[in-house]
Amino acid sequence: MLEGHKTLYFLEIFLFADDKSFWFLAFKSSSSLIINSFVIMNSKYAKKILDKTVLDYNSIADKYSRVRDKNWKEFEFLFDKYLFPKNKVLDLGCGNGRFYPSFKSKGIDYLGIDVSSKLIEIAKSNYPEARFEVCSIELIPDKSFDKIYSIAVLHHVPSHDLRLKFLKEIKRTLKNDGNLILTVWNLKEKMKKRNLLDWFRLDKGDVFLPWYGSKDTYFHCFNLEELIQLVVEAGFEVIDKGEILVGERPYSNFYIIGK
Repeated sequence: MLEGHKTLYFLEIFLFADDKSFWFLAFKSSSSLIINSFVIMNSKYAKKILDKTVLDYNSIADKYSRVRDKNWKEFEFLFDKYLFPKNKVLDLGCGNGRFYPSFKSKGIDYLGIDVSSKLIEIAKSNYPEARFEVCSIELIPDKSFDKIYSIAVLHHVPSHDLRLKFLKEIKRTLKNDGNLILTVWNLKEKMKKRNLLDWFRLDKGDVFLPWYGSKDTYFHCFNLEELIQLVVEAGFEVIDKGEILVGERPYSNFYIIGK
């Protein structure tokens, strides 16, 4: 069976448990170390996925923006409760800028950044008075912002290491008393779409899905407990957390407020 799989080869057999009653196999592929379906994704493969996600959003930018052009009213409390006039605010992964009106109404100093040049073009066209830049968080100076919003971004970041790095970069660029306002989609049901090959190339909780016409766009399916643990590991204190249900279906989102 293994001989026919071009990307896998047998690495080693490990003995598991002191009573020698459990065995499991470990394999190494060109992209991952696989241990009993729990994959440790290597950095090169994670970077490849990240680059593809940027290409995916550039390719679907127009179609995506026609469908997702408005804020969700269920998210308004994230702006009403945590924004104050003259706050310096970073909208990290701003996309087409659809949340900008909620920021603008609070009288804050706004900057929206995204790694998708096509989405930034659309954001600038929709809201020419706002500041939008093609930029990554690594280029932002230390302690620049009172609040950093990252709405529906982290589930596109592959590997635990890159997700942790992403959050640590946010902490670096926040002022000492600043807040992180973070949301991710609750994609538990999407795990049913995971195919056999995904078990050998992705981490636990990862899945590739079609997305507005793109093929195999990467998502990580968080649960709230995992998200909390990751935010704490990055050095934040969690001051609020929960679930936001959007629409009639509804769509489930997790949110965390970090300090």
